[in-house]
Amino acid sequence: MELKLYLTMLRRGWWLIALAALVAMNAGLISTYITTPMYRATASFILKPNASLSGSDVIRSLDTLNNRSIALTYAEILNSLSIYKEAAEVLQIPWGSLNEYSRSAVVLPDASVLHLSFQGPNPHLAAQLANSVGQHAINYTRGLNQVYNLEFLDPATTPSNPYSPDAMRNISLATLIGAVIGAALAIAREQLRTPLEALLQRTKIDALSSAYTRRYFERRLEEEVNRGGALSLGFVHLYGLRDLFETLPRSVTQRLLRQATTVLKRELRGNDIVGRWNDITLAIMLPSTSSSAARRTVDRIQQALSDTLAIEQIDFDLEPYTIVATSHDRLSAQELIKQAEIAMEDMRYTNTDKAGETVVLPERNLV
Repeated sequence: MELKLYLTMLRRGWWLIALAALVAMNAGLISTYITTPMYRATASFILKPNASLSGSDVIRSLDTLNNRSIALTYAEILNSLSIYKEAAEVLQIPWGSLNEYSRSAVVLPDASVLHLSFQGPNPHLAAQLANSVGQHAINYTRGLNQVYNLEFLDPATTPSNPYSPDAMRNISLATLIGAVIGAALAIAREQLRTPLEALLQRTKIDALSSAYTRRYFERRLEEEVNRGGALSLGFVHLYGLRDLFETLPRSVTQRLLRQATTVLKRELRGNDIVGRWNDITLAIMLPSTSSSAARRTVDRIQQALSDTLAIEQIDFDLEPYTIVATSHDRLSAQELIKQAEIAMEDMRYTNTDKAGETVVLPERNLV
């Protein structure tokens, strides 16, 4: 299940992965072409007994060569700094100009063969250095040891292709790294967006009734008023809950309000919205709705809410009454709300015996 969730995140963020991979690929391509090419020249050497030795001496010398320390000693000589400086002097190369060059001498496994490699930006000079250092090492070892000879097996040749940078390798690796970074960003984006969406949803939806919050409802009402045209605003006051709201358990109150909200949504059109105005009052916005059509709508709502609701084996009578106000003029949202609230207050405090009825404010009162 978790793998499926991550795959969904990656599918949603495919463009982020593609963008990161593209950026990384271009970065790798640019880096390849601005990096100084480096060449490697390698000379091979063989370590063998001196040809002037007698037969028994040759056998003993071959046995001694099986001791890897002999070959390693000659590798250290090839890698000697003093020999390197002597070779540079013979080639008349200033020592300070060789900072970009590196060298390494290795012994091949299970063989008396050594490789001396030079890496640097000039392929011809790298080959010259490998051969010159090798020749100086050969001369040095001949005067040091008469038993073994270090000889060229393959002199270094001028390389034609750089070993670094490798364009295909760099671009492929950069693209892969970019895709991985993009995938990580896509997953992080989804994980950050989910709490953000939940937070935004909490600012829009009332947790108790599942209707829109009053703040969001008023903002939508103002937007609709600014568009002009007929607009109806209704209040549904759940008179039967006036003495129970503070005493009922929250779970019961939540179920009652949510059932009332569900009834309202069922009776409304797709572009109508429901909001929670206060503790036991719900508001409805009916865009492009005349007074007569709004009255028919709230009558249906009132009739639907008049049925007894059973919660935890207890019957509740919501005793709804409704107020609806309609404006055809470019009346401000606050003026429209004020007219409807005045009518609702009048019914609550002076005409409470009319609970269960619908009051329709005349349009002329809203001008």
